[in-house]
Amino acid sequence: MIIGNLLTLSMAGLPAALRAILERDDCTLEALQQREDGYFQPEGVPWFCQIGPAQTQPATQRHTEYHHQYADIQVVLHGNEIINASQQSLAQPGDEERKADLFIAAVRALPVSMLLSTGDFVVFLPGEPHQALCAASQPQTVRKAVFKIPRLLLEG
Repeated sequence: MIIGNLLTLSMAGLPAALRAILERDDCTLEALQQREDGYFQPEGVPWFCQIGPAQTQPATQRHTEYHHQYADIQVVLHGNEIINASQQSLAQPGDEERKADLFIAAVRALPVSMLLSTGDFVVFLPGEPHQALCAASQPQTVRKAVFKIPRLLLEG
């Protein structure tokens, strides 16, 4: 996992492919905040982004997920949330594949906790478990951009 802020990208140590995405004029914090909710995929790129509101909840009510084929870049556009994560794979045979490339881990050992506020982002590479949308203090609506980056783009 990699954490950073869109206003200080150079400090995040992002791989070149991810940095190139977040440095695009249409992916700045201001541009993302002004974009309407929904699906966003610039022409000719293999990645896409979903923008919209989401409700935070107590961590005990949130699932832990991981992906095999995509990396996530989760960006908070407004509000704050806690995202819990682990540096160790939690994948087990029989984990539920809720939808394409969204696996729900039965195990919840997530020792890393990050408070993200407006402009902050976290990158989860394929296989890295994470529990997003945990309430920081009280449940609230946050607005997020979630980029889905194909594994092949990271390996090239």
